[in-house]
Amino acid sequence: MGPNAGSCKASQVAKAKQEILSLVGHEVTVSNPEKLYFPRAGITKLELVRYYLAVADGALRGVARRPQIMKRFVDGAEGEPFYQKRAPARRPDWVEVATFRFPSGRHADEIVVNNTAQLVYVINLGCIDLNPHAVRSEDMDRPDELRIDLDPVPGVGWAQIIEVARVARQVLDDHGLVGWPKTSGSRGAHIWARIRPAWPFAEVRRAALALAREVERRAPAIATAKWWKEERRGVFLDYNQNARDRTTASAYSVRPTPDARVSMPLLWDDFFASDPQDFTLRTVPAMLAARGDAHAGIDGAAGSIEPLLALAARHEAEGEADAPWPPHYTKVAGEGPRVAPSRARPAELQPRARPVARPPRDKLPVITIAKAKLKADAVAGLERWKARYPDVAGRLAPEHVLIDTNRGKSSAWYRVRINLKAVPEAERPPPEPPDPDYDWKTEYAGWQPDPEDRPDGDGKRDATGSPKSSR
Repeated sequence: MGPNAGSCKASQVAKAKQEILSLVGHEVTVSNPEKLYFPRAGITKLELVRYYLAVADGALRGVARRPQIMKRFVDGAEGEPFYQKRAPARRPDWVEVATFRFPSGRHADEIVVNNTAQLVYVINLGCIDLNPHAVRSEDMDRPDELRIDLDPVPGVGWAQIIEVARVARQVLDDHGLVGWPKTSGSRGAHIWARIRPAWPFAEVRRAALALAREVERRAPAIATAKWWKEERRGVFLDYNQNARDRTTASAYSVRPTPDARVSMPLLWDDFFASDPQDFTLRTVPAMLAARGDAHAGIDGAAGSIEPLLALAARHEAEGEADAPWPPHYTKVAGEGPRVAPSRARPAELQPRARPVARPPRDKLPVITIAKAKLKADAVAGLERWKARYPDVAGRLAPEHVLIDTNRGKSSAWYRVRINLKAVPEAERPPPEPPDPDYDWKTEYAGWQPDPEDRPDGDGKRDATGSPKSSR
């Protein structure tokens, strides 16, 4: 027997562990169909595929003609995902792509899912949820969707999210747009509004910021438009989900939760009465078959953001600075401070070039207690810190514990920070190194960008390892 005989046998066994599906005239392979993707629920990869085929009409309505970033859970829902912008070089010729250009000038040919064969192809690559951009492949610079992402701070329950959604719906109605709600499948909720593809990303984001600030004005006790986590309370309306490179989970996406929860589109009355735990991979297909798709009419309800842009202009005339952009965007004139209040120097606490004087922000006492590659390790560090300082931990409200997901080279890393504003200064713990203390810069050691993926211009990178970018 030759030295390679064992590997050949293993290869034959591996090839046998697949299922071939015939979809819209194409043969699509599902590899390792019995692999457990949701161990606690006993859900296999093939069951995930069959779910998406059962809800295909609704799922495709949410992603059709939209380039998407693949978030690949190759080790299942309990493993750490990695992010892949570029479509695989070796792919079937029936897999469609569209070239998306990022704020840095870099570009990538991203997969576009328009039919069930393409849908199963990306699920087989480990994509549990689908994360499309807000543009269509025929016009990659003008979104046709305004996205309202309701992101609760820790400790905020579903009932409060519902109340903020009521206000957001009213603001949309008052400005001539139709909101289409869905559960996020995670902790929050989404409201999508179809718009005509007539405005660039920057203007759509400007409209979303105006809407977020108006919701905060109407419901200041439960809603916030504050970008910095340490300043938030209640439900954050994440206007930056409308920035150029952002993606969000689409309708009917399964999320990587233990129960395989689904981002469920609903009619408004059903949304107000909903419990997100009711919508899972195993319950949604029957619901969809019985009720139909609550968002079936979304594409026929495109509106204008001009009334929201007029609201934005009023905010700006009243002295509101542009809110911070994501960190990899170039700073723009009139933007508020792009530094967290806990880290700002006195001169940075006041936005520049504001026509109306505003009180300066207070510098907040925020400390970093853990940095880890895996979220579980970061949370374990938090628990050790609580055990060391039980009296301090007892003074903290849920929103004082900030768990940040940060972008690494191709996957995330996690940081835990504590806002000590509720703790008297004399009782605050002394400075100490984070535990654990992961150094994300090691992800870039020895790394060189793919020549095909170099940015236009000088190709310089910023201090985070992300490309220097311009809006």
